[in-house]
Amino acid sequence: MNVHNRIGFTVRVKRTRWDHRLSVAGDAKGLVGHAGAVLLRKCADQTGLTKELGAVFARLESSPLWDRGVVMVQLAVAIVLGATSMRQISVLAHRADLFGAPPSDSTVRRALEAAGSDPVLLGRIARARARTRAHVWELIEATGAGFPWMVVAGKVLTGWVVIDIDATLITAHSKKEGAAATFKKTWGFHPLAAWRAQTQECLAMLLREGSAGSNTVIDHLEVLAAAIAQIPAHRRSKLLIRIDGAGATHDLLARLEKLNTTRRTVRFTVGWAITDVDEAAIAALPQGAWEAALRQDGSLHQDAAVAELTGLNARAGVWKVRLVVRRVKPSRRHQATLTALEKKTGWKYSIIATNMGPRGMRCVPGSHHAQFIDVLHRAHATVEDRVRTNKAMGLRNLPSKTWTVNVGWVLAANLAADLDAWTRLLGLYDDAELARAEPQTMRYCLWHLPARLVRHARRRILKISVTWPWTAAFLTCWQRLCALPAPG
Repeated sequence: MNVHNRIGFTVRVKRTRWDHRLSVAGDAKGLVGHAGAVLLRKCADQTGLTKELGAVFARLESSPLWDRGVVMVQLAVAIVLGATSMRQISVLAHRADLFGAPPSDSTVRRALEAAGSDPVLLGRIARARARTRAHVWELIEATGAGFPWMVVAGKVLTGWVVIDIDATLITAHSKKEGAAATFKKTWGFHPLAAWRAQTQECLAMLLREGSAGSNTVIDHLEVLAAAIAQIPAHRRSKLLIRIDGAGATHDLLARLEKLNTTRRTVRFTVGWAITDVDEAAIAALPQGAWEAALRQDGSLHQDAAVAELTGLNARAGVWKVRLVVRRVKPSRRHQATLTALEKKTGWKYSIIATNMGPRGMRCVPGSHHAQFIDVLHRAHATVEDRVRTNKAMGLRNLPSKTWTVNVGWVLAANLAADLDAWTRLLGLYDDAELARAEPQTMRYCLWHLPARLVRHARRRILKISVTWPWTAAFLTCWQRLCALPAPG
């Protein structure tokens, strides 16, 4: 094909004709789509999650035809693959030669309803998850990468389990039990959840009505207790709890302080709503009190500064906390909300409340400095990534009109988040591209990978294309999961 360009020369353009003599047929056999499901299911089985859940559901008085532990794991796998409703578990139907026939959507619904309607059963499931998590953390620690401790400003928080608590909104597009107007004038639900920083596990999630308050103390206490219960007992000696401004309530901070014992150190950082008293204390700060803030890599941030506010603020004594103030140059989106003090000084202020005293965090040198406390709390912003990824795995929309079924669905979505995290931490920990990849990347590279199932010498072989860029990663992950020791 000849094409004339702007200066009159003739250029020959090569047409690929990729569809020349191409036809499409739908009669192939032995093909398996979404082959990455075998990695997720293998992870669930090898870590003991499937067995633990099965044992919990087996204690029910009824005798269902389906092992409901398997049903929950199958649903969690489907959610990781992208399922957004109970009916979409049928995506596993063409894997009957691998996993057996999948449960029907009515079977899935009964399993979810059983879990969501019985608080005692939910408690047993939580304990089963905690036992599995303890085993998984031991396996993660034994990998070549070791346990992923959090790094802040160049300091490794070895031994510190960091829990981030945050709420989010789930929009309801139809009439559903528990859906209500939210504080952002939308309609839906307002769940509160806790995640373990670094591993990206969802430790606990409380489904709440849309009208639930942002700083409801009883809800925060419930989620906090459930999250700590998910931490293996021998790893609870050093805990760091991070919450945004919704956590600045007397009862919650008092409870966090009471968690400190001779064998356990609990530190917290929470956001702080600035009042006139706080602004007066900020205005009284001498210029020499300000220090350059730190970036996450430990380098100095030239456009931000921090200062100690505790001694100048009477509220700090009443609340029995330490206050650290941060100032930055306001952006254009901040202009409409600047206070008189901020307009006068040309800075935007924010305050962090913490119980870190002169000793800071145990075994973390320099953690008592205001600069470190500031950068430590700002790392809490990564919790928004956890909210986003969990919504990409089942929490974008709740599928049922019934509250109890949706409670069960939230549980399945939490299981999905854990399976996704554990599979990467145990099988892909040294893969620079996939070790911390988000759901969409994992689906593109591994979870939705096509394969062919063949039989030879009484064996089943799942064959992955040799030309697929992530074939080596798939095989490595499978081999590592198969080599995991079974839980004791």
